Formats: sequence, C-alpha cells, structure tokens
Amino acid sequence: MAKKKMNLSDLSGLVYSTDPNFQLPQNDEQEQTVSPAEQNLRIWLEKNHRGGKTATVIKNFEGSDTDLEALCKILKSKLGTGGSAKDGEIIIQGDHRQKIGTILTGLGYKFKLAGG
Repeated sequence: MAKKKMNLSDLSGLVYSTDPNFQLPQNDEQEQTVSPAEQNLRIWLEKNHRGGKTATVIKNFEGSDTDLEALCKILKSKLGTGGSAKDGEIIIQGDHRQKIGTILTGLGYKFKLAGG
C-alpha cells in the first residue's frame, strides 16, 4: 500500500515551526484484521447495475485491504471465476453463494446468506 501524502489538515493547524528538533507526528496506525471466527460476513446475490449479469457480493469484511485481496484471490481460484475486491466488498462473477459458504466455513469465517 502506498504511503499516504500528508496535507495541511493532518497537521492540526501547524503551519511553521522554528524548533530545529521538531518532528511531525507519525500516524502509523495500521488496520488490524479481525480473526475469521469473529467476522460476520454477509453473502448477497446482486443483479442490478451489472448489465443483466448476476454477481455474488461478500460484505462486512473487517480488516486491511491486503487481507481482503488475499481472501478474494482464494475465492476466485477455488471457484474458477473472475471477481474483484474494493471498498470492503468482494464481488464474484455469477451465483456462487453455496460454494462460497462452504469455502468460508473451511477457512473459519462465520457468514449469513442475505438478500437476493
């Protein structure tokens, strides 16, 4: 993940300092991924705004973007289909709710089938 650029609002109003030993406050907080047993994922089937094609959407993932991408890659490879991970959601092409449920259970995630 790329380093975030610092802008003026991050400095809490600081514009200039004459202190030669002044260090900018470091914001090294990293998003911690909740363990799979504590996650409550929702598996949705969506057809709207997709050109008439169905997609399975996994919502409520709590964690870093790299962990979300890793879970997406596992699902895509085991299902043999395309998909993407963005905005805290995993989108898998096609209706694979039951298969995804089986895979997530094997990985230790809790989930519920919702919507669609």
